[in-house]
Amino acid sequence: MLELSNVTVRYGQHRALENASVNVGKGEIVVILGANGAGKSTLLKAASGICEGVVTGDIRLDGTTLTGLAANRIVDAGLALVPEGRGVFPDLTVRENLTLGAYASRARDNEKMTLDRVYSLFPKLAERGKQIVGTMSGGEQQMVAIGRAMMSNPTILTLDEPSLGLSPLLSKELFQNLARVRALGIGVLMVEQNAKQSLAIADRGYLIENAHVVHQDSAANLMRDPAVQAAYLGVGSGDDGTAPDTAPEKAMPETFAEAFVVRPRSQKTLSADTILGRSVDDMVAAAGRQSVAAAAQKRPDPGRAARAEIPTDRLAAALAEIERSAKAARNRPKPKPTPTPDRRPVTAPTDRPAEGKPRPVIEVYRAPRVEVYRRQPDGSGYERK
Repeated sequence: MLELSNVTVRYGQHRALENASVNVGKGEIVVILGANGAGKSTLLKAASGICEGVVTGDIRLDGTTLTGLAANRIVDAGLALVPEGRGVFPDLTVRENLTLGAYASRARDNEKMTLDRVYSLFPKLAERGKQIVGTMSGGEQQMVAIGRAMMSNPTILTLDEPSLGLSPLLSKELFQNLARVRALGIGVLMVEQNAKQSLAIADRGYLIENAHVVHQDSAANLMRDPAVQAAYLGVGSGDDGTAPDTAPEKAMPETFAEAFVVRPRSQKTLSADTILGRSVDDMVAAAGRQSVAAAAQKRPDPGRAARAEIPTDRLAAALAEIERSAKAARNRPKPKPTPTPDRRPVTAPTDRPAEGKPRPVIEVYRAPRVEVYRRQPDGSGYERK
């Protein structure tokens, strides 16, 4: 049995987990539910010896103290972790990934028997033994990750978000396989967001909120709990036919556990228009008109009096501004071209002009000279063409 008693995890001054107590027996599936950041993954990492924070409390597996042990020593004791994101070796084959899982001393003697057991649970892995894991689908890689953890011959198997990124069909197949793992006498402790399917195969469950274990019960009771239904199963108040406003008022909770997590909704969700008292579209349009008018007052415009009115629509105002800018650009006088150094006018000598007549000027422009060189075939130099 895996027992965690009053486990606290600190990252500096931040407490990611505080006085959490969880236990898992052999042949039992226990699921941990909670919001993101509540401390669920931290609990699994603390038990597995890979938590980067400061871990205090008592963690035992079949009477052996795991607190403070290295991760490989914990695997030797019989606790295996399937991390979030699977963590497989994508460049190795399926068989090589599974063989690496049997590195623990407790698994080496029975490696062949354990491998046959993994293949019996996941027949597809036996068919894909020589396939590179990186070319497999997400569901198949999850099978490899679970099979690799089982190759260490664990007493307790822990999983962190095993269905993350899987399709509904693959998730259903995954949970069915976990139920078969329990049938082998292996305890399963998993953190899972899919509350409905995980509770369907679990024996018990824990709820973690704000680093505290706030509630625990059998999976069947958690499935029927109104607070769990509202928070995790997508069932709100009033679904049983009772109007939310006429539901009987509950007594104030006497313990912290009774006041855990979120509660069923006591009223219908109000729209933003109802709360603000006016349409959001009207507010946006009014703000646009105010900004256009304020900008027009600050910007000097000599032709303002000639215009009948300032457009109130933001799009119309933008189009009018573009049109005015285009007209101003068309009416702007063009600057006289300045002769460039390569096009300097040169006055050619002429005969003496007649009296009273200006001397004629002939402009001569130098054409740019382009020289082309071709490289010699033998590479000895270049030849001008």
